[in-house]
Amino acid sequence: MEKITIWHNPRCSKSRQALSLLEDNGCEKEVIKYLESTPSKEELKNVLSMLGISARELMRTKEDLYKELDLQNETDEEKLIDAMVANPKLIERPVLIKNGKAIIARPPEKALELLS
Repeated sequence: MEKITIWHNPRCSKSRQALSLLEDNGCEKEVIKYLESTPSKEELKNVLSMLGISARELMRTKEDLYKELDLQNETDEEKLIDAMVANPKLIERPVLIKNGKAIIARPPEKALELLS
């Protein structure tokens, strides 16, 4: 079975639920606590490509920090990606990666899509 990488925040209930689903299904996994081990700009770009979404779609737009940084008015993708690298709290979670595919496991049951 291929290993699944999960960008995980232990304080997030959705992230904990997704991790639990992987464990319950006996998945081999690599857990990246992305708030401590922030993805690089290249890693973020790679995941955005796998997800097929824009940088803004990977952002937690309801975070106070998003508003404080005035990101709602930012149109430059590079600047949005830079903001996530500088402030990983802005990255939506959990992100699961397997075999060149990625999903945002919200709701956590979406994690099951990568198990087949």
